[in-house]
Formats: sequence, structure tokens, C-alpha cells
Amino acid sequence: MPKVTLLHRSLEQNLEQLKRELGESSDIMMQEIELGKNGQLLSVILYTDGLADKNVINGSIMGTLLSERFNESIEAVTERTELLPLSKPFFQSMGDNTVIEDFETLYNSLLTGETILLFNGYVNGLSISTQSWKERSITLPTSQSAVRGPQEGFTETLRTNTAMIRRKINDPNLWLETMQIGRVTKTEVAFMYMKGIVKDEIVEEVRARLERIDIDGILESGYIEELIQDEAYSPFPTINNTERPDTAAAQLLEGRVVILVDGTPFVLVVPMLFIAFFQTAEDYYHRADISTLLRIIRFVSFFIAMVGPAVYIAVTTFHQELIPTQLLISLAAQREGVPFPAFIEGLMMEVTFEILREAGIRMPKTVGQALSIVGTLVIGQAAVEAGIVSASMVIVVSITAIASFVIPAYGMSISIRMIRFVFMGLAASFGIYGIVVALIALVIHLCTIRSFGIPYLSPFAPFVTGDHKDTIFRLPHWALSTRPKFISQNHVRKQGSKPSKPKS
Repeated sequence: MPKVTLLHRSLEQNLEQLKRELGESSDIMMQEIELGKNGQLLSVILYTDGLADKNVINGSIMGTLLSERFNESIEAVTERTELLPLSKPFFQSMGDNTVIEDFETLYNSLLTGETILLFNGYVNGLSISTQSWKERSITLPTSQSAVRGPQEGFTETLRTNTAMIRRKINDPNLWLETMQIGRVTKTEVAFMYMKGIVKDEIVEEVRARLERIDIDGILESGYIEELIQDEAYSPFPTINNTERPDTAAAQLLEGRVVILVDGTPFVLVVPMLFIAFFQTAEDYYHRADISTLLRIIRFVSFFIAMVGPAVYIAVTTFHQELIPTQLLISLAAQREGVPFPAFIEGLMMEVTFEILREAGIRMPKTVGQALSIVGTLVIGQAAVEAGIVSASMVIVVSITAIASFVIPAYGMSISIRMIRFVFMGLAASFGIYGIVVALIALVIHLCTIRSFGIPYLSPFAPFVTGDHKDTIFRLPHWALSTRPKFISQNHVRKQGSKPSKPKS
């Protein structure tokens, strides 16, 4: 446990230690002021420029310190320990104010935007809440857009994000717990859950994992995700992230826990199941039949993105008898001048596309879109004309790339991009047999994964009949009468509405 350094009675000693330990930083403002009718009490106002509200400091705090009533109270002090009890009520209207007795508390308050008052001859000071800094306004979510539904996303300010969730769920059972993580950054991390719906053991596990984190700094929620995830070496994510308040609210109502980190608009959601990475908030804003169709398209795209090039390589290399004669003749004609086998051909195209995709992300927005689209077309056409790759391989790689964009969760999309190369290698070595063996191994691996103790493939493995109302198919809202069995403590949604029918 670190040693606590108490404040000195001498104001000069306190200021010397502050300057020494803060490196005389130019943004740490120290404003000395003489109090009392005769200026007999020397004091100092400390605040961090850019984090504290100067209008409150120069107006309310300075006005209170220089007021006649405050100075009269100083004259009435007979013992040195009586100053703070007498002065604290003067600043209660400005927000929270607490007594500070040690330098560690002083630094934490000072560097989070609070204003500190120190008085000569007293071994404690006063911290006044004056936080105020520039923050990004609420805008459209950039990574999870929707045609229908709320068009607002989280910001980098923790308190704004918690307020946006509370605006969606006006219930006293929505509980919030906050802690500081990071020995150096002291980042504020909070997690929210619905008391009575979420399982208590899940909340305890989340709290325990967060408390076990011992690291210098937390700069983004990705730090937290990597430190608390169940599977460190699995390509599949066991924690989801979202920048949509409506998605976070919906997950809370399902019985999940939402983790918010100050300084990032991406909120973590735990525990997560495999099926949940293919669901979006917009699924619940459309009719059930439309949402079901969209989900089926996503699952089809998932398999295309994962095994599309591998199937093409396997069929053209080992199983030509599966190809119709006319198509086989066409493919043979295209590959007549190609010097590389199908695997090397596909590998070159996939790597080239991944490079173009990454370059498009890193380039400025106006240039990146043109680079990814034009670059793909130009390079693909040039490669075909040069005889390096066949036109059919360009088509397969293009369809695969487009299918990977259909997957809603970016983390799952990246996982599929990695697994795709493994399938391509096995297809080039063993054909369809290699793909089948890889799929079996993949399913076995998915069955062994857990997210905060919850089976990753549920409700498919283990099979839970009642939880299939909202998986690949989504039933109408009036039929969604229960929550997921493995996640929530209170399974019943208590929906009393039934489908409306016209009068006969």
C-alpha cells in the first residue's frame, strides 16, 4: 500500500512540494490571495487550466473569498482547526466540495478538473467541483449505422454516455458502479446492469475481473477487453462493443452487463454469444419477417466470406468433376496462361485486397474511398490482362470481400478474414476433405469457448428450445416472452400484448 503524504501546515512548504512533484507544469495555475480584513490569512487557489471552469473560479469562488461575510467569518476563528467547518458552507452551492488532507487526494482532484483551496497554517484544504472541458457533441455512430432507428452515438465523455443509457431506461433497477483503473492514467471505468434481471454471479465476475486489472494506463476500452476476456488465443471475440445507446440499452434488458470507459465512445457488452454478433439493433425496428430475411443473408455471407475462396480452390484443383462441363471449359480457358496454381493465385489476390482495405482505412477519408475502389478495379483488371490471375478468381475474391462487409460486428469480420487463409491452405492440400475437417474442428472449438461462464454457442450447444425465438429467425415482439436462459436471472419479459386482429 503506497505511503500517504499529509499536507504541511505551512502553505509555502505545500507549494514547494507541488511545484517539485508536478514539474512546475505551466497548466497548473496557482493564484495566491490574502484573506481577512487585514490580509492576515494567506491562501492559494489551485486548478488545472483546460479542465476547470474559469468562469466559476473567477466569478463564484473568487467572489465568495473576497466577500465581506466570508472575511468576517475568518475574523471569528479562534482556533486553527475551525476554519474549514466555517468556510465549507460558503461553497456548497457550487457543487460537491470535500476536505483534502493528503497530497495523493490533492493530485487526483486537481488533475480531474477540481479547484483546490489551501490556507496557510492549516493541515487540510478544500476541493470544489469545477470540472469543465471541451467535449465532442453527440453525432451519428460511425461504425454501426442504421437506416431506421435512433441516429445518436456515444461520445468520449463517461457521464454523457451513462446519461444516454439512463434516458433509454428510466428504472431504479438500472445500477451503476464506478472505479478507477490504471496506476498512471487513473481512468474512470463504470459498468451498468439491471438489478433483478442480470445474474448476480455475472456481475460479481465482471467486478472481480475489473478489480484484478493492474496496468499503468487505460486509453481505450480495447485495453479492458483484452484484459478481461475469457479466450486469449481464440480468433473469435467473446466481448462485443457498440457505440449505439439503443443497442446498449437492449443488451441491458436482456440481462447483460455494459462496461463504459472514459475517453472512448465504444462501450463493451458482456457476456456475448456467437449468435449475437449477427444481430443488430435495426432487426427489432423492422417487421419480424424482414429481420429474419436479413439475418439469413448475414449467415450466408458469413459462410461465403469464410470458405468461398477455399471451395473454389478445392474444386478447381481436386474436384473438377463437380463443375458443369461448359463452366469447366470456360475456367480452363481462363487459366490457360496463368503460371500459378489456384492457391497461390487466391493468396495473392486476398493479400492484395487486405492491403488495399487497410490503406483505405488509414488514408484521409476523401482519398481512402477512391483508393480502395479504384485501386481494386485497376489492379484486378491489370492482373487479369497480364495473365497473373484468372478473371474467375477476381470474381470469387470480390464476392468474398463484399460478403465480409455484411457481418455487423467488426471484430467478428476480422476473425473471419484470418480464418479464411487457414481454409484456403487446407483446401489446397486436401480439397473438400480438408474444408470439412476444418469446419468440424471449428465447431468443436466454438463449443469449448465460454464468455464469462456462458457457453459461447448457446442456445445451439447446449440446445435450449425456448431461446430459439430470437436467433437465426426472429419471432414478432409479442412472441418474445422470455429472455435468454443462460444470461438472465429473470427469464420472463412479462409481455401481455398480443397480435392485433381486425374486427369481424
